[in-house]
Amino acid sequence: MKKIILAITFVIASSASIQAQLLKIGVKAGVNFANQTGDATFEGEDFNKEGITSYHAGLVAEIKLLDRFAVQPELLYSTQGASYKNAVTEFKNELGYLSIPVMAKIYLTDSFSLEVGPQASFLLSEKNNFDVEDAETFEFGVNAGLGFKITKNLFIQGRYGLGLTEASKNADVKNSTVQLSAGFLF
Repeated sequence: MKKIILAITFVIASSASIQAQLLKIGVKAGVNFANQTGDATFEGEDFNKEGITSYHAGLVAEIKLLDRFAVQPELLYSTQGASYKNAVTEFKNELGYLSIPVMAKIYLTDSFSLEVGPQASFLLSEKNNFDVEDAETFEFGVNAGLGFKITKNLFIQGRYGLGLTEASKNADVKNSTVQLSAGFLF
């Protein structure tokens, strides 16, 4: 009986150790350099676009599938948008999204990874200096970037995200974002 209990304890301890190596959960946050691509015509008027600096923060997981390959799903709050101006008026359109990127991570070395994957985003808020709420409530895009593990648990990432669907109901614009992040995996 003691041997059976010892064997069960060994199996449970081994599986917990293996799961800890395969799945890591953590947090990340960083800065967004956001803009919108496309035609900036609102209600028949042309506007010049300028990027805005904003932020993102949320949860991240890394699921190690092979020695040099992992999948990294994330759940982020991310603000994007642009600043618009013409000869008469100027306004900033800041869109707050719940973003769900799922990145495939290919480790080129033990610390350095190439990351690429799709992203679904759901509009949570829209802040602007004018009385128009015209943002689409769903956005689909793709991301590509690089990651670097500073330590076993601490990492930094840089990524470019391009929206593939329209960000506005009234203008032909799509989100374009450069993200710089730092995070910690537990």
